Amino acid sequence: MYKFISRQSQFYNLTYQNSTNAFKYAIARRLFASTSNESEYDTVVIGGGPGGYVAAIKAAQLGLKTACIEKRGTLGGTCLNVGCIPSKALLNNSHIFHQTKHELNSRGIDAKDKAVTSLTKGIEGLFKKNGVTYIKGHGKFVGTNQIEVDGLDGNKSIVQAKNIIIATGSEPTPFNGLEVDEKQIVTSTGALSLEKVPEKLVVIGGGIIGLELGSVWSRLGAEVTVVEYLGSIGAGMDGETANQFSRLLQKQGLKFKLNTKVIDGSKKDGKVFINIEPAKGGDKETLEADVVLVSIGRRPYTENLGLENVGIDVDERGRIKIDSQFRTNKPNIRCIGDVTYGAMLAHKAEEEGIAAAEYLFGGHGHVNYDVIPSVIYTHPEVAWCGKTEEEVKETKKPYRVGTFPFAANSRARTNSDSEGFVKMISDAETDAILGIHIIGPNAGEMIGEAVLAMEYGASSEDVARTCHAHPTLSEALKEAG
Repeated sequence: MYKFISRQSQFYNLTYQNSTNAFKYAIARRLFASTSNESEYDTVVIGGGPGGYVAAIKAAQLGLKTACIEKRGTLGGTCLNVGCIPSKALLNNSHIFHQTKHELNSRGIDAKDKAVTSLTKGIEGLFKKNGVTYIKGHGKFVGTNQIEVDGLDGNKSIVQAKNIIIATGSEPTPFNGLEVDEKQIVTSTGALSLEKVPEKLVVIGGGIIGLELGSVWSRLGAEVTVVEYLGSIGAGMDGETANQFSRLLQKQGLKFKLNTKVIDGSKKDGKVFINIEPAKGGDKETLEADVVLVSIGRRPYTENLGLENVGIDVDERGRIKIDSQFRTNKPNIRCIGDVTYGAMLAHKAEEEGIAAAEYLFGGHGHVNYDVIPSVIYTHPEVAWCGKTEEEVKETKKPYRVGTFPFAANSRARTNSDSEGFVKMISDAETDAILGIHIIGPNAGEMIGEAVLAMEYGASSEDVARTCHAHPTLSEALKEAG
């Protein structure tokens, strides 16, 4: 019960039996405040630092007449004026200076190869440590319990197994009318090791791989044009996020031809010529390029796997059919990752690998496909999990959206890297989080918190009420909540 009595309350002597009616309470307080003495407040906060100014703002949002007393003359307290924020700015800028001075000579193609070698050798070490036998060669089914191995050493052998898990992954989808040579017409493999920066690069496909590699060569000086059949980029990401992403990439110099179909292409005089037309029909156009990246997706890799030898079923797209426990139509043969259904993501395959092994052991495997994160590692990064706003709209259920721009985030501003936002979508009735979309610095790291929240059924209020360190980029997630 709220009861307000004062000298002026003969006009506003209000008693509210329902204390949950915050809206009526706020209106009443504002009406009361308008007739009160100017120096009379519902709330006064002494100190305008991070705790003080947030408390003052929240009190005012709840309808209380509020004042904040701060002796410095500028808000933000020690943190913003002479502590956390300026120190983080110096930390970030000095880090950039140090990298420029000491590390640039160790970055580039050689560093990439070194990292790959180191990590692959590390997996070999894990095999040895855990007792996994490493057989180097190509495997092919010759029976439901037999695999023929064409060894890299030239020898052939037969491996017997009670249970088999197919995890052969995927390969770039070829484009009819363009012959890949990995020099001028390349897949993602060739694009990783171009001998020089092309003056003009055409990317066919505006999905994750095309945008990442297009971004790499754009930074290094190439004029990059992305041709995408659909009306937006980003492999089905949230529409609002995709629009912002497109604008930011265009600011960096990338050009986009959306709703555009590639017809074919040819090489002549050291150049590649790509013929295009509007997806819905129209005038044809020819693009000239030094290099063309074919990035229209990936397909399951089952070449010479011998599936026909044991009668394993595949669908019309070449994906191996499985049940909820990853079993094929041959019960002792299971399948995971890119070669079967679902998103073609390494971390999704990892989760399935663990789950399939647990099923084999007689336990229960678990993969929550509703919260598999996706990340585009451009700059800014884009990351998301759960449903897009478009997908939520299709359900016809009421929902709410909270967004918070990195331009209002202290850490992002001090790092001079504040493009983008965090967007949270929740059920209007239960407040359960339905989807989280992030575009901005370190989005790929921040999405981990979003995945954890959704995995454990958090509401947007749960995230909003979780204390986040200040100043950090992750505060934007809290604020969106």
